[in-house]
Amino acid sequence: MCGRYVITSSPEALRKLFGYADQPNFPARYNVAPTQPVPVVIQENGERRFRLMRWGLLPSWVRDPKKFALVFNARSETVLEKPAFRNAMKRRRCLIPADGYYEWQTSASRKRPYFIHAADGEPVGFAGLSETWIGPNGEEMDTVAIVTAAAASDMSVLHHRVPVTIAPGDFDRWLDGNATDAESASTMLVAPPQGAFVWHEVSTKVNRVANDGPELIVAITADQAAIEEAASAKPKKTRASVKEAVTQKPKVPKRSGGGGQGSLF
Repeated sequence: MCGRYVITSSPEALRKLFGYADQPNFPARYNVAPTQPVPVVIQENGERRFRLMRWGLLPSWVRDPKKFALVFNARSETVLEKPAFRNAMKRRRCLIPADGYYEWQTSASRKRPYFIHAADGEPVGFAGLSETWIGPNGEEMDTVAIVTAAAASDMSVLHHRVPVTIAPGDFDRWLDGNATDAESASTMLVAPPQGAFVWHEVSTKVNRVANDGPELIVAITADQAAIEEAASAKPKKTRASVKEAVTQKPKVPKRSGGGGQGSLF
């Protein structure tokens, strides 16, 4: 699964790696989330191009986006069969530049976030599928999903699914729907080999989409992890207990036998 990722490489570095003709300028992003606009590389008229798309695929046949589930991942095992991905797999394959992503490991007391990135520190291209949704009034929206595969044994300790990365030498094969049919392209949809990615635990600040800064990908110390563990273990007030506290009437002190007002202190 991939529900948050990171883009920290410079626009020029990504342009050089992915070889698109456009010259976009965009800031580093440390907490990219579904429904946000994301950089995407496509092939158009034989050339690679840079596009911004909504992360969350909407097939062209969807009538009301509000009634369609948010699809930000596509399972590699079913992209040739599922109606939502079948046409995109044939003609609208794309790449999503990234410098890493987050995964949450479930422990006994809480979910612990980890930042995962290529062992060599270089940016990667996630395999993506795109669709252009056209609304009833003619409005258009380009959308995209990241393809995932079953994790290799080393990465399965974090999660059983991982985003598929396409090697630079395979960019052309993946992007060119005319030269590479869907069946052949599907052979590239495999998990990264063991040792290709490394990871470290990070702060739970990444849990909030509003947080977006370089501190999110910094490894936390054992002491910081212990503090966050203790904070998560604190009992949380339930809605019922909060309601009881609000509605409870304060006690009125009894009057003294002499008829005077009792003290509040």
